[in-house]
Amino acid sequence: MKKAVVLGKGDLAIKVGEWLLQSEEYELTAVVPVIPEPVWTNSLAEWCKTKNVPIVSSGHYKDLDFTPDFAMSVFYDKIFKKDFIDSCGKILNLHNSPLPKYRGVSPINWALKNKETEHGVTIHEITPGIDDGPIIGQIKYSIYPDIDEVRDVYNRAMKYGYILFEQTAPMFDKIEPRFQDDSKSIYYDSTKNKFLGDRRYFTRGEKGAR
Repeated sequence: MKKAVVLGKGDLAIKVGEWLLQSEEYELTAVVPVIPEPVWTNSLAEWCKTKNVPIVSSGHYKDLDFTPDFAMSVFYDKIFKKDFIDSCGKILNLHNSPLPKYRGVSPINWALKNKETEHGVTIHEITPGIDDGPIIGQIKYSIYPDIDEVRDVYNRAMKYGYILFEQTAPMFDKIEPRFQDDSKSIYYDSTKNKFLGDRRYFTRGEKGAR
């Protein structure tokens, strides 16, 4: 079986881990949680304890003691170095946007701030760049910037994110990735979050973790 690792946080990372545990192709050999874990979602580390899955408690991929055949990043907070990327048999990321739009951080927040009416989730190959790797699969869905809070769209994204993973995972080795059109890219880094205004948090007019 292929040695697999999940890196990230929250309910969607847990669902990916559950899928890998039930897979006949992969062995979930370790999990690398984001440290500290966010308080607004279920703990990936606690889930690992209930399933007897080894945890990299430092939260850093460099502390893995094996070379993964398959690595899945689900909202992981560190940028992977090229040597680690090259060492993995396959390394993918689930990103909360319809790439190449909204590369970088807080994609849902920025989509609502910019009055978008369509958003999405994407699974793509990881490269040394920021969310610019070839696309494995993508789902787009409607959003309503005059009605939706960030929390609403985030919950929608969790639903579609798992649907996308579940549909594409059995075919990861067969899908021909397609390159992103960099001319259509939109990118935000964390230094721009101060310009999000009332879209910086889960609900407008209310501070809270994102």
